[in-house]
Amino acid sequence: MINFQTVWNWYSRESVQYALIEASRFREVVSVFKDGSFGKRPDVIQYQGDVLQAVAEGTIAFHGSVERWRQPMQLDVGMTKADLDSLRQGWDVFIDPDVPDFDIAKIAVKQITEALKDHGVTSYSVKFSGGKSFHIGIPFESLPEKINFQPTNILYPDLLHKIIEYLKWYMKDQLKANLLSLDSLNNLSQRVGKPLNEISDANGLNPFKIISMDIFSSRHLFRLPYSLHEKTMLVSLPIKPFDVPKFDKEYAKPEKVKVEERFLLPRVTMHDAEAFIVEALDWASKHIAEVKEELPKPKVFKHMKAIPEMFFPPCIQHVLNGMKDGRKRSLFILINFLRNMSWDLNRIEKRIFEWNEKNYPPLRANYVRSQLRWHFRQDRNLLPPNCVNDNFYKAMGLFDLCNEMHALGVKNPVNWPYKKMMKSNKLKIVKEKKVN
Repeated sequence: MINFQTVWNWYSRESVQYALIEASRFREVVSVFKDGSFGKRPDVIQYQGDVLQAVAEGTIAFHGSVERWRQPMQLDVGMTKADLDSLRQGWDVFIDPDVPDFDIAKIAVKQITEALKDHGVTSYSVKFSGGKSFHIGIPFESLPEKINFQPTNILYPDLLHKIIEYLKWYMKDQLKANLLSLDSLNNLSQRVGKPLNEISDANGLNPFKIISMDIFSSRHLFRLPYSLHEKTMLVSLPIKPFDVPKFDKEYAKPEKVKVEERFLLPRVTMHDAEAFIVEALDWASKHIAEVKEELPKPKVFKHMKAIPEMFFPPCIQHVLNGMKDGRKRSLFILINFLRNMSWDLNRIEKRIFEWNEKNYPPLRANYVRSQLRWHFRQDRNLLPPNCVNDNFYKAMGLFDLCNEMHALGVKNPVNWPYKKMMKSNKLKIVKEKKVN
């Protein structure tokens, strides 16, 4: 249960305010409230008063962007990649090994940091997330300034994806051995709440079916160091890497925390991750096609031309502009709607990922891809939910956008484009007759 006096007392500490301001420099910062909802985007914190004002308005946690921006307040939903690239001045390598078991999380951190040390990286830092796991970061200053004559600041998120995949490949065997040293396969299954067939493959235990290391899209957010966690009320606490094995969540209670360590701040040695990046790129050039699972070809149910977006109903057009709430429900609606518009695989995949970049915050890329895979494997043509479905359009505030459609008795969004196209064709025929 959230105690607002505890929240106020924590953020009233000057050392906490300065640590948040330091970590927020050149980052987009977003408030998170007690129900898990996010505040306005974009936003920043620059002064001590900004922190206290946000807390007075109900902020429990502060999340910041992985990317660093020249002018964070110029960010906007729907910006093109070129616009984002021109505004981005850097980005940090942010690694988020997600697993519900704390002992397994510690093993993952140990293996990641050892892999970084193997490659000569010295500038990495670690923090307890405030929840179930830890975060590992390498500051942008540790990366080479250019790669293949391209400025590194414009290579996000593609370069980060290659780094994460290489890291997973490099440490997979040792991580597997360490997990099996911790516990048996059956007990590991119980620890993470997954059946055996979901955590193993033809080679036995697959550690990355237990530990998720997601890749991120643009404007991804992470909980800032020394922010409270909006659910646990624990501090997202930077710690020394060698303290991870003995770390206890009790140490992150606000009344026990001292502001000492820093996270993602550059060290004296510059570009110390250059050799690591070179290795990752060399590996990616040979293996990246094997890492990315291809989406299955969807069943084709209608032999007609793809319907353009100009004919989509207002509710769908609104969703395509990006969502703050109901993003997973929106994804379900969009995939099924676009399939019924006779869009092909490549076009749906491209449009869905463009849409996700407009969400705030975006869904995890792995989640989006898994949903696409599932839908494209279906043998039946699924419709999106009907318009009167309370859990979708009404709960998401979309229902009243389509009053014209409802008045005509249209029960499902997929029917509206066909009606509009028929009407448009009839008008075209009438106009042609008048001209002739």
